[in-house]
Amino acid sequence: MLSQALESGRRISRHIMTLFLFTKSDVLTVLIPITLSTFAAAPHPDVTRVPDIIIWIWLHLLKHDIYNQMQDPEEDRKNKPYRPLPAGLITAQNAADVRWLLLPVCLIFSAMYGIKALACSAFLEALSIWYNEFGGDETGLLKNLLTTIAYATLELGATAVIGSSIDSIWVHAVAFSSVVFATTIHAQDFKDEEGDRLAGRRTLVTLFPDFARTSMMIGIPLWSLCLSRLWKVDLVSSIAFIAYGTIIGARFMVYRTAGAHKQSCKLYSLWYTLVHLLPGYWRFFNST
Repeated sequence: MLSQALESGRRISRHIMTLFLFTKSDVLTVLIPITLSTFAAAPHPDVTRVPDIIIWIWLHLLKHDIYNQMQDPEEDRKNKPYRPLPAGLITAQNAADVRWLLLPVCLIFSAMYGIKALACSAFLEALSIWYNEFGGDETGLLKNLLTTIAYATLELGATAVIGSSIDSIWVHAVAFSSVVFATTIHAQDFKDEEGDRLAGRRTLVTLFPDFARTSMMIGIPLWSLCLSRLWKVDLVSSIAFIAYGTIIGARFMVYRTAGAHKQSCKLYSLWYTLVHLLPGYWRFFNST
């Protein structure tokens, strides 16, 4: 009896880990920033719904990521062999079954929080189909546009999940985070450059590598300065934030190995998380 229970526990743990590995690369870049942004930007967040937000965001990421990773598992075998399909942790048919099972799950779960969350869930599915079935990821411009729209939709849906109203600060926070995301998202493409070239995918990094690096070197420090002023961050914190952004931007220009790109992307993810906390700084120190 005990051995059967232990074996069942190990089997469940393996399944959970398999699902997590589908979304591993989105934890730092999407799940954590949006969760923090929801509470930082929303005027009246319900902190008891933290688990609800995390589950809602993660389920939608999982549905999209499974769909996306089913498209070209051979590319992941070269770039990201830890992912479930190239690692042999799940078959393509089982992955497809999970993906389609998640569609009603996401819709029903969203409906529990109202029509706004449900609408966001349905819209995210439409974007996912466009991205994966109709070449949404084949060109850098369209890929960035669809990803930015999806990111903003996740933020809107997460706000609906916590039951908060929307005010001008929230609108400014989502608008600026979306623009920052759209203009710096190619930071994530550097670590996938080799695989994108092999797949013939046209991204800013593969088409205009020097411009892409220069845009990171200039863009991240410039955004750090602008956002510090926008959210009225104090002088010491502003200097630290701008200095950190400058270091990250310089890394993309100076360090060009695959390993360095991965480290730079991690540092960028932390910077982008801090971007999402700035509206909360304004509410705490400047809101009247």
